[in-house]
Amino acid sequence: MIDKTVTSAAEAVADVGDGASLAVGGFGLSGNPIALIQAILAQGTRDLSIVSNNCGVDDWGLGVLLNAKRIRKMTSSYVGENKEFERQFLSGELELELTPQGTLAEKLRAGGAGIAAFYTQTGVGTQVAEGGLPRRYDGDGGVAVASPAKDVRSFTIDGEPRDYVLEEAIVTDFALVHAARGDRHGNLIFNKAARNFNPLAAMAGRVCIAQVEELVEPGELDPDSIHLPGIYVHRVLEVGTDIEKRIERRTVASPTTGM
Repeated sequence: MIDKTVTSAAEAVADVGDGASLAVGGFGLSGNPIALIQAILAQGTRDLSIVSNNCGVDDWGLGVLLNAKRIRKMTSSYVGENKEFERQFLSGELELELTPQGTLAEKLRAGGAGIAAFYTQTGVGTQVAEGGLPRRYDGDGGVAVASPAKDVRSFTIDGEPRDYVLEEAIVTDFALVHAARGDRHGNLIFNKAARNFNPLAAMAGRVCIAQVEELVEPGELDPDSIHLPGIYVHRVLEVGTDIEKRIERRTVASPTTGM
């Protein structure tokens, strides 16, 4: 039996060194692998290049690494909810590769599937394809590094020619993900919104590290219910079902309007 379990978060991320690239699961704060993120913070790793839908909030998720100045570059599709992210980007301290959300998801999936690049209509006719999006500012309001132009080709689909932009796949040194359940072989099941980016991030990492709320023995998971097969997962850490899980904003219905 291949037992991929580790006994601590520190052990799980011990070889994540300075300058590493990471694909990190989560959507907003849903499905953030916070135990692994905090272990990387504790061991002092810096100059990280991180691919994730967003960068958490100021005091949670990837925001804890950002606040500690451990992140060199973010590749993300959403940059709201985090004032420190905005400050570091505009001051030239942080590089940002802003990527449409669906494109980012497919870039991760393609990396895990061994597909080098793909064409998509998303971004055609914008700076996503034409280049010029600020990636790093110079601290004085000027653009120090801008995105390059991408290859655009015309394909005829259903008899209609359309332009498509070439997007390259993403493969990272490591992936950090959070799952609801997992077994010792690394087979994972994600809960609701946590399934958005976690399976894709896991696929893109050369070494995938998964924190799971509940660890079970091989054979206990229904094969038809498994969202990510263990072939993509290299280490599994059980964090318990009582691990803290935050949300950005809590919204309740009005008792009079129901809205």
